[in-house]
Amino acid sequence: MHNTAQEQMVLSSECLQIAAALAKGLADENRLRILYYLSNGKKSVNSIAEELNLSQPLVSHHLRELKRYLLVHVERNGPFIYYEIVDLEILNIVQMLATVARELFAKRKTF
Repeated sequence: MHNTAQEQMVLSSECLQIAAALAKGLADENRLRILYYLSNGKKSVNSIAEELNLSQPLVSHHLRELKRYLLVHVERNGPFIYYEIVDLEILNIVQMLATVARELFAKRKTF
């Protein structure tokens, strides 16, 4: 079955909206640091704060944002709450963005 051009445009627009939402979720260095730390398994807020030398309220804020953008999974175990990265593929995307950015900035003559 063939999609019309209009149907393809709608799908493209939807895909772009989803990609933009993901980009917003990744658009903070501390959130990226948290995601990389979570790549080693489930962690608590306090563990993340201590390891990354960030305040607990700041980590909690970023975890809420990561959860909002569906980048982390939350698990409650009694009184404890643990966070884990939803999909390690996210880190490959971040690595690709960093590679492209490095190449673009290397070519740039002025800022």
